[in-house]
Amino acid sequence: MNDLASFSSLLTPEGHALLDAVRDFDPADELAVATRLRREHPADLVSAALGQARLRQRAAAKFGAADAGRMFFTPNGVEQSTRASVAAYRAGRMKELGIGSVADLCCGIGGDAIAWARAGIRVLAVDRDPVTVAAARANAAALGLGELVEVREADVTDVDTTDYDAVFVDPARRGGRGRIFDPEAYSPPLSWAVEAARKAPHAALKIAPGIPHEAIPGDAEAEWISDGGDVKEAVLWFGTGPGAVRATLLPGPLSLLSRSLPDPEVRPVGRYLYEPDGAVIRAHLVAEVADQLDGGLIDATIAYVTADELRPTPYASAYEITDQLPFSVKKLKALLRQREVGTLTVKKRGSAVEPEELRRKVKPQGPGAATVFLTRVAGAPTMLVGQPA
Repeated sequence: MNDLASFSSLLTPEGHALLDAVRDFDPADELAVATRLRREHPADLVSAALGQARLRQRAAAKFGAADAGRMFFTPNGVEQSTRASVAAYRAGRMKELGIGSVADLCCGIGGDAIAWARAGIRVLAVDRDPVTVAAARANAAALGLGELVEVREADVTDVDTTDYDAVFVDPARRGGRGRIFDPEAYSPPLSWAVEAARKAPHAALKIAPGIPHEAIPGDAEAEWISDGGDVKEAVLWFGTGPGAVRATLLPGPLSLLSRSLPDPEVRPVGRYLYEPDGAVIRAHLVAEVADQLDGGLIDATIAYVTADELRPTPYASAYEITDQLPFSVKKLKALLRQREVGTLTVKKRGSAVEPEELRRKVKPQGPGAATVFLTRVAGAPTMLVGQPA
């Protein structure tokens, strides 16, 4: 049975019944479950159902258990699809722009299409992989969104998008050897996606968060998005204002806009250390955070902000620093023993030392807790010890 036939078998009444039967199965019991089910169902169908059940369990973290339990996935679809919270945020932005229809090119299993349809936006979802297309179509139907989502199997470079208010492109950024870092090695290449975006009234291109800033077109707005403190993606927006840069934090949403500030001054470590959100760092907006905090950098090359006052901000986590030591495992071990620290959080920026390696060496013991930052201060390897403020 080929991949498409195997997937299609899950859409039959027997396939649905099997999926219901294995909804909450424990992967550790897979052999026993498979043996029992194969007495009454074809072996290929049982294998497909168990594989889909595993994918649904993995997808719950991105889509929530309720949606993931009804949706259909491919291995690549679970890995590469947009987290539901991020897709919903982006759909909200498009709705605010007055967009009523969007051509979703490289739609994958339909995560973004679902979010747009739920926002009342009509969607053309396009992908060239037959199994992926089947999954996207099944997902729109399973979630009751089929009337708003048209799914088409095609090469995105052949699709006419002139009848749509916006274009969204999510190029494949993984190949046979893993992640692709060169934007021109995306499929389709970023240059093609940019040209497609420029032909539409509005557009959004999903790109890797690590894209070099010099690769960002001057007529695009660049947005980095984090969810719960984890950087999820970057987006290039067209039709919203050229040259703008923002960091957006979910679940807010809260957005920090660039004011093109100069780099903060380097100053001695003060009472508080601030660790900017990853989206802020990726967007090169540490200066904007430092300005909010009346702070400076501990090192010209390190994205830690220091200040003498505690000023809570959603864009950075604050720590009260109690000790500053030159890098020395022996000195840190003695300090932790003196403070009876048994719970040690290790953070690093600008250090080659691995956190787990340091924990093994200092062997923290006791009822206390502390955070140690392995970093550089004015170019010197340094350990800063403190706790969340």
